[in-house]
Amino acid sequence: MSKTAKSPDTLFTGDVYINPVKAKSEPSRLIASIVRFTPGARTNWHSHALGQTLHCTDGVGGLVVSRDGTVIRLTPGDTVWTPPGEEHWHGAGVDCMMSHLAMLEGVEDGDGTTWLEPVTDEQYAAAQPD
Repeated sequence: MSKTAKSPDTLFTGDVYINPVKAKSEPSRLIASIVRFTPGARTNWHSHALGQTLHCTDGVGGLVVSRDGTVIRLTPGDTVWTPPGEEHWHGAGVDCMMSHLAMLEGVEDGDGTTWLEPVTDEQYAAAQPD
């Protein structure tokens, strides 16, 4: 496994740490990383050309939210698939860290991720349990 890297502030809100597990290496297009979110941390809105699988490894309150307002709460052992092109974000709950294994297939010229705008504090708050 590669060294831990802090995620770029331009793509994430809060402190997020990434450990690459598998880089795209032909003939395999698999890209996998362990991503650790501190409480309140989250990705920007984004989508993946070939979809993405997230498998929660640690923490409670992990969130995967799509543009239609669907909220999936991840706990350890849960797996969720985001289909190709679906705009979504994911991150930790307000008071607990969350880690997941992020897996996707790369495309010819990269990982196929289209990064969009940050998730607002209002959008984040709306995804929290009552």
